[in-house]
Amino acid sequence: MTDIPKSHPRYASLVARERVAQGVKNGYTSSQGLIAQGRGECFDYLLGERTTASAERAIAAAAAMLLLAKRPALSVNGNVAALVAEEMVDLAAALGIPLEVNLFHRSEERVRKIADLLRARGAKKVLGEHPDASVPGLDHARALATRGGIYDADVVLIPLEDGDRCEALVAMGKKVIAIDLNPLSRTARKATVSIVDNILRAVPNMAVQVRKLSKLPRADLEKIVLEYDNEKVLRQAVQEIRDHLESSSGEKI
Repeated sequence: MTDIPKSHPRYASLVARERVAQGVKNGYTSSQGLIAQGRGECFDYLLGERTTASAERAIAAAAAMLLLAKRPALSVNGNVAALVAEEMVDLAAALGIPLEVNLFHRSEERVRKIADLLRARGAKKVLGEHPDASVPGLDHARALATRGGIYDADVVLIPLEDGDRCEALVAMGKKVIAIDLNPLSRTARKATVSIVDNILRAVPNMAVQVRKLSKLPRADLEKIVLEYDNEKVLRQAVQEIRDHLESSSGEKI
């Protein structure tokens, strides 16, 4: 990875770019992932590159929902592997569940490389190399899933995911947690809980919340989920973008 001084004002963004570029070189991130990373970075600028109040609310609800789930599942694609492999492994460890590799631009080699990367980062169990089921409504490799993992899950975390798969998982009756920097995307609109935040901040924060909330009684977790309103959170995220733009430009939008 190119040496980037921590004093650089764009340090976090530049490191993320390097990670995704390196992921392409290493063969577990698709070249299309570079475009997705740039798009997400644009929205992070609009948010002020910070975890907002709405994102904190969504992260808490997501953590509570995962703790309440009977069969939670965590999905990992190429960009997720490049950006937060170690953090996803830590989240899986906090929940005591496996990770599952699922790719839009799937090849068995890419799946194997991501699974190996996750295991190298400490993952105890990784699914996805031998899918044995298919998500209804999807006629693409991203429909492939594993029984005992995403296919049978009642709650699924899908970071940096496309809207079609999100919608198909919801149609199966699953509660879907998305991490998406665009509050207007179909993924964010279709998900049960939408975390409008940079994955670099969201995943470690979620692991912290899982460990913190795991000490609470089940009734308290249920109250957190019951009081969560995803539409309200998305509206707040859009307002937070407007507020940031107004404070940056000095003009009312």
